[in-house]
Amino acid sequence: MEKQGKVVLVGAGPGDPELLTLKAVKALAAADVILVDDLVNPEILDHARAGARIVRVGKRGGCESTPQEFIERLLVAEARAGHAVVRLKGGDPFIFGRGGEEREYLQAAGIPVEVVNGISSGLAAPSSIGVPLTHRNRTRGVVFVTGHGASADAEPDWKTLAALDMTLVIYMAVARCAAIQQALLAGGKAASTPVAVIQSATTRAQAQLITTLGELAGALAASGLGSPSIIVVGEVVRGALQQHDASVNDRLASCFA
Repeated sequence: MEKQGKVVLVGAGPGDPELLTLKAVKALAAADVILVDDLVNPEILDHARAGARIVRVGKRGGCESTPQEFIERLLVAEARAGHAVVRLKGGDPFIFGRGGEEREYLQAAGIPVEVVNGISSGLAAPSSIGVPLTHRNRTRGVVFVTGHGASADAEPDWKTLAALDMTLVIYMAVARCAAIQQALLAGGKAASTPVAVIQSATTRAQAQLITTLGELAGALAASGLGSPSIIVVGEVVRGALQQHDASVNDRLASCFA
């Protein structure tokens, strides 16, 4: 009887290898084949067993990407060959990681599939600069949204989002920053609303910008920050002020006055 393979969708977290879960480490150590996304820190592959086959299936906005259909077919083929397969994704597989699509495809093909969650960059990025996503004196909740829809029809309803008294955590938004800024302002979001942009969160390459919604596009262009970045919009960003020295603190305080 042929051995039945399976697929584990593993979240690699935001970048810092120490933020990997124990369950993710065990899955990597047991894998015969690992399909790795472009944004996964290479150090995380140190947990793979010797002899495991590493297949890089990069997907990054603005760059040539491995077609999703190819990745899904490869997952099925490797599992049907009896292999223990890990699909290693940056952040969490089920938060803008296409993990839901892959799980449905695998289940339809009769392949056993398991999900191992990872820390999403939408949580880790603001936390890394002292920004809580929820704060009972500053917000009623948090909304995770992508700035890069699958099509023009999938554009978020920025007017509705602008009216919510909630923190907005926006993924994949750098390329459309100016359009998102204008849509939120047009929807009634105050120009003085604090905004943070965090690039490559929790890695040695991390950089950040704290500004206001009214200044966002210009400040981001001047900063030189790019993808991958998380944009956080809301009063909770004031929590980052204490992370800066006095001179920066004074400038930011005047922005948010």
